Amino acid sequence: VQLQASGGGSVQAGGSLRLSCAASGRTFSTYVMAWFRQAPGKEREFVAAISRTTDITRYADSVEGRFTISKDNAKNTVYLQMNSLKPEDTALYYCAADAQFMIVRTRSNEYDYWGQGTLVTVSS
Repeated sequence: VQLQASGGGSVQAGGSLRLSCAASGRTFSTYVMAWFRQAPGKEREFVAAISRTTDITRYADSVEGRFTISKDNAKNTVYLQMNSLKPEDTALYYCAADAQFMIVRTRSNEYDYWGQGTLVTVSS
């Protein structure tokens, strides 16, 4: 499985961005998909995840109510809509796929495949 993330950029605080992650392969609908981020000097952290059938989502407390994860199985793509962005959202954002379990998990070592990352910079 190959994951290609895109959509990052530079915005001012309060702005919005939508990240996309396109996946190769014909089994995308069987993956739990997630977004993680890593700020300079910090560990990678969970942002959001969505179940195989898109009926279950989980969010980090820091983004709850501002970010929305969605998954289009027909397009093999997962999205992260980010609104009301804050400077502390600045990070390299990675999409990830869990091909093994049905439950939505939040630890990075539980995900099997990773995209290359797309940079989000939020200025104050």
